[in-house]
Amino acid sequence: MAIEHVRPKKIYEIVAERITEMIKNGEVSPGERLASVQQLAEDFNVGRSAIREALSALKAVGLVEIKQGEGTFVKKINHDIAANVIPSVAFMKQEDVRQLFEIRKIVETGAASLAALNHTEEDLQQIENIIDEMKRAVGDGELGEKADVDFHMAIVRSTKNEMLLKLLETVSDTMQVAMREARKLFLYTESDQMQKLYKDHLEIFEAIKSKDSKKAYDAMMKHIVDVEKSVFQTKGVSK
Repeated sequence: MAIEHVRPKKIYEIVAERITEMIKNGEVSPGERLASVQQLAEDFNVGRSAIREALSALKAVGLVEIKQGEGTFVKKINHDIAANVIPSVAFMKQEDVRQLFEIRKIVETGAASLAALNHTEEDLQQIENIIDEMKRAVGDGELGEKADVDFHMAIVRSTKNEMLLKLLETVSDTMQVAMREARKLFLYTESDQMQKLYKDHLEIFEAIKSKDSKKAYDAMMKHIVDVEKSVFQTKGVSK
């Protein structure tokens, strides 16, 4: 019998999911102000810090807007594909996640190949520092997630292609949150998976360092494909 990997949820994640459901179900409408942090804490019977973390998470995925001195407001979700190439992660379905991986295969493999040709010594040092963080993060899922995202963005910066960097920065919030949440489904639940991720990233780094663009391309492709397979082996991606 296959064993399903389960990651315990934090209080703020449960609160964020509940508020997301309220938005989806129309219990709160676009433009409407949510209750105060104090009131939400009482309603959910949790601490105010958990509410603040939940609201920050919802802001990161574009569901709410926090206005200083006014409160937290539900944002209008624009489903116009011309305005939002990548949908809010809260509304991503299985096919959206698959398409996101296709985007990564196209963009990040090319970025790794270009980084192998255009990187500077400063770029290499930055990537190596992130690799070291990954090694230290084995066993610590949250640190591993941050180092993982930092690694991929550092490679994009190493391409020296300003248009590519601006393109990725335009959708970086949604892409990074989507990547992070997908990895949480499986990749950071076991230390052997984190060890494999570390080795994958080290292989990509060594290829870039050696200025072997084809090897860098292949290593990045293998890494993304492996992550994709791992994610879709779980039952945690919504359909």
